[in-house]
Parts: sequence; C-alpha cells; structure tokens
Amino acid sequence: MQRYVESLNYTNLFNQTGLIFSQSPDLYFLKKPQKPKSLHKRLQVCQKIAIFATIQTYKLFVVTVMNTKFGLLAAILTLCLNMVPLSLAAQGETIVFTPQWTAQAQFAGYYVAEAKGFYREAGVKVRIEHPTATQPAMARLQTNQCQATTLQLCQALEIVDGGVPVVNILQTSMNNAMVIVSARNQDPLKQKGARVGIWSVGFGQLAICMSIKDHLNYEFVCFAQNVNLFVAGALDATLAMSYNEYYQLAQAGITMTDKNVYRFCDHGYNVQEDGVYMTRSYYEQHRDQARRFAQASRKGWEYAAQHPDEALDIVMKYVNKEKIGTNRVMQQLMLKEVLRLQVDRESKKREFRLRPDMVKLANQLMLQNRMLDREVTYNELLDK
Repeated sequence: MQRYVESLNYTNLFNQTGLIFSQSPDLYFLKKPQKPKSLHKRLQVCQKIAIFATIQTYKLFVVTVMNTKFGLLAAILTLCLNMVPLSLAAQGETIVFTPQWTAQAQFAGYYVAEAKGFYREAGVKVRIEHPTATQPAMARLQTNQCQATTLQLCQALEIVDGGVPVVNILQTSMNNAMVIVSARNQDPLKQKGARVGIWSVGFGQLAICMSIKDHLNYEFVCFAQNVNLFVAGALDATLAMSYNEYYQLAQAGITMTDKNVYRFCDHGYNVQEDGVYMTRSYYEQHRDQARRFAQASRKGWEYAAQHPDEALDIVMKYVNKEKIGTNRVMQQLMLKEVLRLQVDRESKKREFRLRPDMVKLANQLMLQNRMLDREVTYNELLDK
C-alpha cells in the first residue's frame, strides 16, 4: 500500500493521517503520529487521500494520452467533453446522481423516482451511478463525474469550510441515526479509552465530539463498511447506523439493550443527516433543472412511504444489479427505519427541509471541538 502511495507522490499526505494499514485491504488502524494531530484532522486527511488519488489517476490518463501518436487530438477531445456540463445549461443534459454509499434502501426514493418515471415527468434526465472504492461520491462531484450527491449535514459543513461551496437542494433526513453499540453489555459512557469502530469515509463527527466532551478518550479504529471487527471481538464498541449496521449486528447475534446502545439523537446530538447537494457553481447554472430533480426525488420518497412493498421490490432490483451482498429482510428493515427517520420529531411530518436550529447545533458542536475553522451559516447551504 505504501509503495502505491509513493508512486502517486502523496506520501506526505498519507503520513499526516497517523494511520497504518493492516493486511486486510479494507481495514486500517490508528497509531500515534510523530507530530500529534487531532483525530478528526487525521480522519479528514484520510478521506482526502481517496479524492486526491482519483484526481491524480485522471491526470495520469491525460498525460498518457498526450504521449500517444494522436495524443494532442485526444487531449483536445477530452477537454471538450469535460466542458460539456458547463455549456449545456439550457439543453437538458443528464444529471448524474451518486449516492454516498452502495445500492441499498437508504436511497429508495431516488430508485423509485427513476423506476416510476417521476424524473421523466419532471422533464429532467437522471442517471444513478454509485460510488466505488476508487471513486467515492465526493471525489466524483469534485471531478465533475456527477452533478449531485448525498451528504450528511456535518459532512456538508466540513466541505464548505474547506473551500468547496455546496447547495442543499433536498433534505430527506430529519433525525440522527447514529448509535454506539458496546460489547459485553457495557455502558458506552463508562468505557473510557475503549477501542471504537468508526467509518473510514466519514460520518463519525458527532462521536468524536461526544468522546471529547465526556472525556472518554476513545481510540477510534477505522473500518470500511461492515461490523466484522466488532463481531470478532477486536473492538470494545462500534459506531452503527440504526438503519444499517445496527441490523447487521442483530443478524450476527449481538444482544442490544438500552444499556449497551447509545443513541445520539437522545443525548443532545440530534443533527440531521442525509440531504442532496450540488456544487454551488453547477447549481447556479442549472437552477431550474436542480429544482425539478429535487421535486421528483421528493415525490419518489413520498411514493416509497405510501407503497413500501413496491419500493422494496424496486430497491432489490438495484441491489441485484449492483451485486450487493445483502438480503430482502435486511433491506426491508432498512427502508422502514429510513422512512421513520424522515419524520420530524416535533411536527410528526415529512418536512423535507434543512432545519436552521440543527445547522446551528452542528456548527456549535464542531466549532467547540475544532472541526471547523468558522461557522457555516444556514443561508450558505441554501439557494440564495
């Protein structure tokens, strides 16, 4: 792995993470870096590696083409093709939508909107393309390989703070889904210094805040996408989404009670998660198209809520097409929980809106723990 990193000339970026890779290609573990950095900064740099690698690979392709017999012509054609999305604003080009994860019921509303023709009825062309290990969703957005993606609110704040303005065109999540599940029926709040699993691609900002605020000093261990480390007994606890890994743990036979499951939404961390985002530069040139896409996507989610069995059938078609290792029972549980999380606790309705108070709470938590350099305002995330 390190030889591969060096070949792309970003060894220094890799070393900033304070991470070392295990023999398993999809797992890596924290160690102390030579120069102490905050855990959050190390995780951020790790995410940047994937984006940087994608961009460098694309650049390498262009350089290779330039060295061929017809290199110059091919390079010009490549440049022209990449300029297309900027020049066809009024001609109805396709919106490539990349969810932040592999095919699953978490994105049922978008699958329904495509399958039922809601996008076509709205007069917008949409193609759903899922991320890969080498092309994460945010990397695809930044390299213009997709025009829309899903992000959690905390992720969006980090991205804007990092200098990439994005616009929330549709908010689906109204509640936080993250939990900590501890082994051996232990209370997560009493496990100081525990080894806790955390996603390598992000999503764990609130857990880091909680660990710092409550002086728990968790040792976070990164995992890619499953709960194998925790089930094998290598971790004291693991982060999980109530619609995903939580059910994986249940299917693996892990006992979960009120004592060993900590739900962030019940302890002052109820920050919204999934919303659909575009870069502001793209959005400002495609406002009408973006709004039609958002309206049709909302219609897809509303239809899924009214027809969950049909929505599940549609989800399974996408799952099978992408060859995802899951099952119908798991996806049915996921869909039910995702739809529950879309209902606002106070209004008891699906509001499909970003709440100013939750944006403020997320800013407050992340600023207190030095995850942001400045406040990212509610208006920065919306249409101006």
